[in-house]
This record gives sequence, C-alpha cells and structure tokens, in this order.
Amino acid sequence: MIFELLTLFPAMSASPFADSILGKAVGKGLINICAHNLRDWAEGRHQVTDDTPYGGGDGMVLKPEPVARALDELRSRGPRPRVLLMTPQGRPFKQKHAQQLAKEERLILVCGRYEGFDERVRTLVDDEFSLGDFVLTGGELAAMVMIDAVARLVPGVLGSSGSAVSDSHSDGLLEHPHYTRPALFRDMAVPEVLLSGNHGAIASWRRREQLRRTLQRRPDLLQGAELNKQDRRWLEELREEQNGGGL
Repeated sequence: MIFELLTLFPAMSASPFADSILGKAVGKGLINICAHNLRDWAEGRHQVTDDTPYGGGDGMVLKPEPVARALDELRSRGPRPRVLLMTPQGRPFKQKHAQQLAKEERLILVCGRYEGFDERVRTLVDDEFSLGDFVLTGGELAAMVMIDAVARLVPGVLGSSGSAVSDSHSDGLLEHPHYTRPALFRDMAVPEVLLSGNHGAIASWRRREQLRRTLQRRPDLLQGAELNKQDRRWLEELREEQNGGGL
C-alpha cells in the first residue's frame, strides 16, 4: 500500500516510520511511505505557498494553486489515490475509517499549516479528517497518526493476523485486559481462568471483561456496538454490580 504526504516539511515524516513494525513493513515492501514538498509546485524564485487572507486577519493562508498543481501531477503518476485533507474541521478519525482506508491501494494526505487552506482547496480532495477537537501547528502529525493506524491493518504488517482483530474499537468495544508473567506481581494475581487452559472459559471471560471495561470507561460505545443475547445478559449483570457498588 502506498502512503504519500503533501507537506511543507517533508523531513518530519522520516523518523516515525524508520523503526519498529512500520519500519520492517517498509523494508519488506508491504507499504511504501513518501513525503512530497509542496514548494516543488510553487511558482517564483521564492516558491511562495501562502499569502495574507482576504478581508484581513492574523496569520497566513496556504494558496490553492500549489496544492492543485501537486495533486494534478501526483494523481497522474500511479494507481488512482484517495486524497485526504488533514483539518480540525474534518470528520473525527475512528477505527472504522482506518479499516476502510486499509482497503485502498494508495492514499495522499494533504497537510495544512499556518491559518489553514484557501477554502477552494476543499474541492480538490476526497475527504477531510480530524484527530479530535483540538488544533495542531500543522497536519503532519495527524497524517502520521492516520498512516500508522491504517498501515497496521495492511495484511502482513503485524506479526499476528489476529492482533488487529481484537484491538480496542475493532468491534465497537474496548479491548479486554491482558496479563503476562509473573503470575503474581505485588500481591496482584493473574485471573485463574487465564491459567486454566480452558479456551472456551477464557473466551467468555475476555468478552465479559470487554463489556465491563467499556461500561466503566466508555459507556457511550455500547449504543453502537453489536451485542448478542449473552452480551446483553452480561451487561445487565455488570450494571447491577455497578449500581450495587460492585465495580
């Protein structure tokens, strides 16, 4: 899968993708990540990419022409890309979006700076995303976070194909607790069921703990989660425990 950033600061993207899981994925050719300097499509000796806003106001606004020229050329270079704009006004990025985007062959992520883009840039992209209700100094960090979230879902990137399946938010719930050695740490013991070797009982415990953790920390997620009859019975029990002070 191909990821491309369109940015004024292409060097920012080098380090985050050089090591660990994504670094190995790049080395194996499972993903390709590159950054394009927006100034390469700016005109004039000074390669100006921004200007003062019409109507006055603080800050500078990124001009539409360099972005348009860049996207026209990049779109013509290879497989048809899906072009995403990083902006605080975009849709909140969620796991379901990462799952959808992982099916694409090529993504171009356009990173803003300063006061943002000329409004007409929005007509040049396919979608707009935000990491949340806050503002960064630029779109590069948001783009790199999105690339990480999407790239780990590309087949072969993670060592275990089941790792992404059980992630928090993958099925609408938070993930169950995890434990490893030692079995006893500072008087805190690993739940006995995890040591039992009974895979059915372990699966049930993990699902129930998913529901417990989601109820405790993100009850809002339960409204949109796909729950079967057993899930609903467990939830009823967990709510009774919570109301009775058991949680």
